[in-house]
Amino acid sequence: MKIKTQPREVFAEYQAGVAYKTAIGLYENVERNENFFVGNQWEGVNAPDLPKPTLNMLKRVVSYFTAMIVSDDVRVSLTPYGGGEEEKLCARMAREIEQVIEESGVKRKHRDALRNAAVDGDGCFYLWFDPEKETGQRAKGGIEVELIENTNLHYGNPHDPQVQRQPYLILSMRRLVEEVRDEARAAGLDEDAVRSLRADNAERQGEKGDGGELMTVLIKLWRQDGRVWALKCTEKQMVKEPWCTDYRLYPVAVMPWDRVRSSCHGQSALNGLIPNQIAVNKLFAMAIRSVEMSAFPKVVYDATKIRRWSNRVGEAIAVAGNPNETIASGLRGSDMSAQVMETIDRAVSMTRDFLGASDAALGNVQPDNTSAIIAVQQAAAMPLELQKLAFYQFIEDYVRIMADMMSADYGVRTVWDGEAGKVVEFDFSAFDSARCRMQVDVGASAYWSELMQVQTLDNLVAKGILLDGVEYLKNIPDQYLKNKKQLLEALEAQRAEKNAAQEQGEPLLSDGRSIG
Repeated sequence: MKIKTQPREVFAEYQAGVAYKTAIGLYENVERNENFFVGNQWEGVNAPDLPKPTLNMLKRVVSYFTAMIVSDDVRVSLTPYGGGEEEKLCARMAREIEQVIEESGVKRKHRDALRNAAVDGDGCFYLWFDPEKETGQRAKGGIEVELIENTNLHYGNPHDPQVQRQPYLILSMRRLVEEVRDEARAAGLDEDAVRSLRADNAERQGEKGDGGELMTVLIKLWRQDGRVWALKCTEKQMVKEPWCTDYRLYPVAVMPWDRVRSSCHGQSALNGLIPNQIAVNKLFAMAIRSVEMSAFPKVVYDATKIRRWSNRVGEAIAVAGNPNETIASGLRGSDMSAQVMETIDRAVSMTRDFLGASDAALGNVQPDNTSAIIAVQQAAAMPLELQKLAFYQFIEDYVRIMADMMSADYGVRTVWDGEAGKVVEFDFSAFDSARCRMQVDVGASAYWSELMQVQTLDNLVAKGILLDGVEYLKNIPDQYLKNKKQLLEALEAQRAEKNAAQEQGEPLLSDGRSIG
């Protein structure tokens, strides 16, 4: 397949992606779902006399989904299929990946990605290497993780949901004109080409009041000879010429909420539930209007005898004729049917139940029987297991991408060697993801396996099988013991002192130290 690299050709491919998203109604669905999620549910409704209340049950449900999926601390473990040196490489890579996850704020971005998946249909990460990022050592550069919208990710084959099988990917973004010009100058473009970069409009970005300072920039990614190549351009001008990234994987990870057959985009949790929300809002609005119109008595008076009516307290009313005659009375409308509020309650409760967010799951019950409530909450969380597995797969995908990027961009850096108990230099290019096949374990399982390791060590000590404190500390995961290095050094010094005393025949104290 011939890859197109000219700006106008790339922009034509971008427009083809926009046309596909328009054909499947993605832009309209995302805009509508976003409005209903944030509570802007009456936009475009022409009803000036009708109150516009919002009973936002959809936001409560999406927040519940997000909280349930990210409630457990996610851990990453790399295990090679081989052993020996590969096992040491995977251990060092896992430690560095956890550091990248912490420094780039990925755990916080997990919530945003899940929110986008539930509301828009897809949660997407774009990973890129920042060569100027400070690392606290001689080697600079670090991996950054950016959350992108599914409307800004365009597939070469929109009918294949697998990112790594795509012939190419195009990412569209809105950037400040001066920022793009500075980047073009740094890439070596002449000043005339730089000055030709100007602001443009993008109807599908949903921007309001950008002030004419933004322009559309496209990043195209494709594979060539087993490596990922990239370029950056606008509609008419190249910003950065094509370059080889040395990556084997596209630096893009995607999590759909629900798969849609023969489509690269997923379906959100809110699709199909918007009519329920509209019905609830309309019924409640008409119920409020009914109360406003009929709940308070209306005064009917004889206009031939009363010139003007006033509701001021204590104010006298002038009449023509005998004031003892009935010249005014109050009328009150009929009561609203109780079926209205019952229908609203049933619509809200049934919608939440079908979504798996029942009253018990949300905590809207009296805690009379805590065991039963916990059982019901656990049962209600079962439908989310599919999304949780998809979330774990999403994490595994970007972890593999991080390992691939590290082997290409990191070079030689100083890392902590837990086995040696010191800082050593490590050449990240030695970690070849194609040669070193690894298993990536993500989720609470990795966390529990570490706890199981600690419990097993404790049992070995309790049964007298493991008596050496140094070996015990070496096998405890680093994150479970603060100042592990200092403790190991102290124990090794104590063991060396004990061995020296035994060689000299000196008596020892009960803790193993020499009397002298």
